[in-house]
Amino acid sequence: MSQTIAPTRSNVLKLKDDLAFANLGYELLDQKRSILVVELLTLVDQAVDYQERVDEALSKASESLQQSVMQMGRLKVANVFPSVTINSSIELNTRKVMGVRLPKVETHFEDKGPYFSPEGTTLQVEDTLEAYREALKLMGHLSELKISIMRLAREVKKSIRKVNALEKIVIPRLQEDLKYTSNRIEEIEREGFILLKQIKKRLEENSR
Repeated sequence: MSQTIAPTRSNVLKLKDDLAFANLGYELLDQKRSILVVELLTLVDQAVDYQERVDEALSKASESLQQSVMQMGRLKVANVFPSVTINSSIELNTRKVMGVRLPKVETHFEDKGPYFSPEGTTLQVEDTLEAYREALKLMGHLSELKISIMRLAREVKKSIRKVNALEKIVIPRLQEDLKYTSNRIEEIEREGFILLKQIKKRLEENSR
């Protein structure tokens, strides 16, 4: 591709500018990649922790429900829980990390108990409700982490491709073009200098 560039000083200046711009782009993209990788690894660690907390919370809620069944009987529990009316809502916001939009999930519950007569029920029912509420809150944050991880991983891959393209294709090509063009200009100038010397010599010989 170098041979297609005219060996002029204006092209040399343009190639130098393009090379400087490519090097700057490489540095910025490399910094972006590093920051995204750190953020990604941090979120992965958090997701592992939250996954364990969700599993534990669901297990605790399930055990609490089983205790309610054992204390009150399956039929009584089946009649009690449908009367529970807890309004829930999920608030979605976003934050940005190096231009990548990441979700923020907040789960809200509006509790308007009591939902049922305390007669024939146990405190275990309230414990069960609270256990499931806690599990849902954790699951909301876990979903936030998992979506953020997917988006960051996708952006990291894009950044890696761009960095590699600049490092292995664009910058070497520009360096090659710059070297070729500069060398050709030097060759043309040497040839011109030699030609001028020959012309001068011949003029001097003819003038004798």
